[in-house]
Amino acid sequence: MLAVSHPESRPFTVADLEAMPDDGRRYELIDGELLVSPAPGWSHQEAAQTLYLILRAACPRDLRVLAAPFAVRADQFNELQPDVLVARFVDLTELHLPRPPLLAVEVISPSSGLRDRSLKKAVYERMGVPSYWMVDPDRDRPVLTAFELRGRSYHEVAVVTGRESWNAARPFTVEIIPADLVVGLQP
Repeated sequence: MLAVSHPESRPFTVADLEAMPDDGRRYELIDGELLVSPAPGWSHQEAAQTLYLILRAACPRDLRVLAAPFAVRADQFNELQPDVLVARFVDLTELHLPRPPLLAVEVISPSSGLRDRSLKKAVYERMGVPSYWMVDPDRDRPVLTAFELRGRSYHEVAVVTGRESWNAARPFTVEIIPADLVVGLQP
């Protein structure tokens, strides 16, 4: 993941994002700083897509599960694209989500681990996203770490590894087993 400053010495805005090329990279903004991520690898895609399917199967009718790329636009200087998100149907627009999602999920890649664990977690916390999950798709030891907002701070509510099971209560009831997220990586 690469952070880029604006060539005109001003913060990037969502208008600048809309002018970016459609080149397979993910473009996001945090406080006017442009973050550019390469296209995700196989383990990342496997975990994100499998989690999407699990969440979608359990999702109540008034909520929606979306996969990246789909923008969460907090303001003109902040736009993130969680790997998977859950939002209220009534909050969605055709182009982006202008409110915090109920759940944001980031699947950790070698290039994104530090940002997902610290910077993005802090931004989602500041935005008021009630639940934030991080998935490490290591095929030998997959891990899901879940945080929930209490007051204005995230508190870790689960760390599950391999075949361990976790029954999430928010944003809706669903059972997650990290090993199931990477089963497609096995022969």
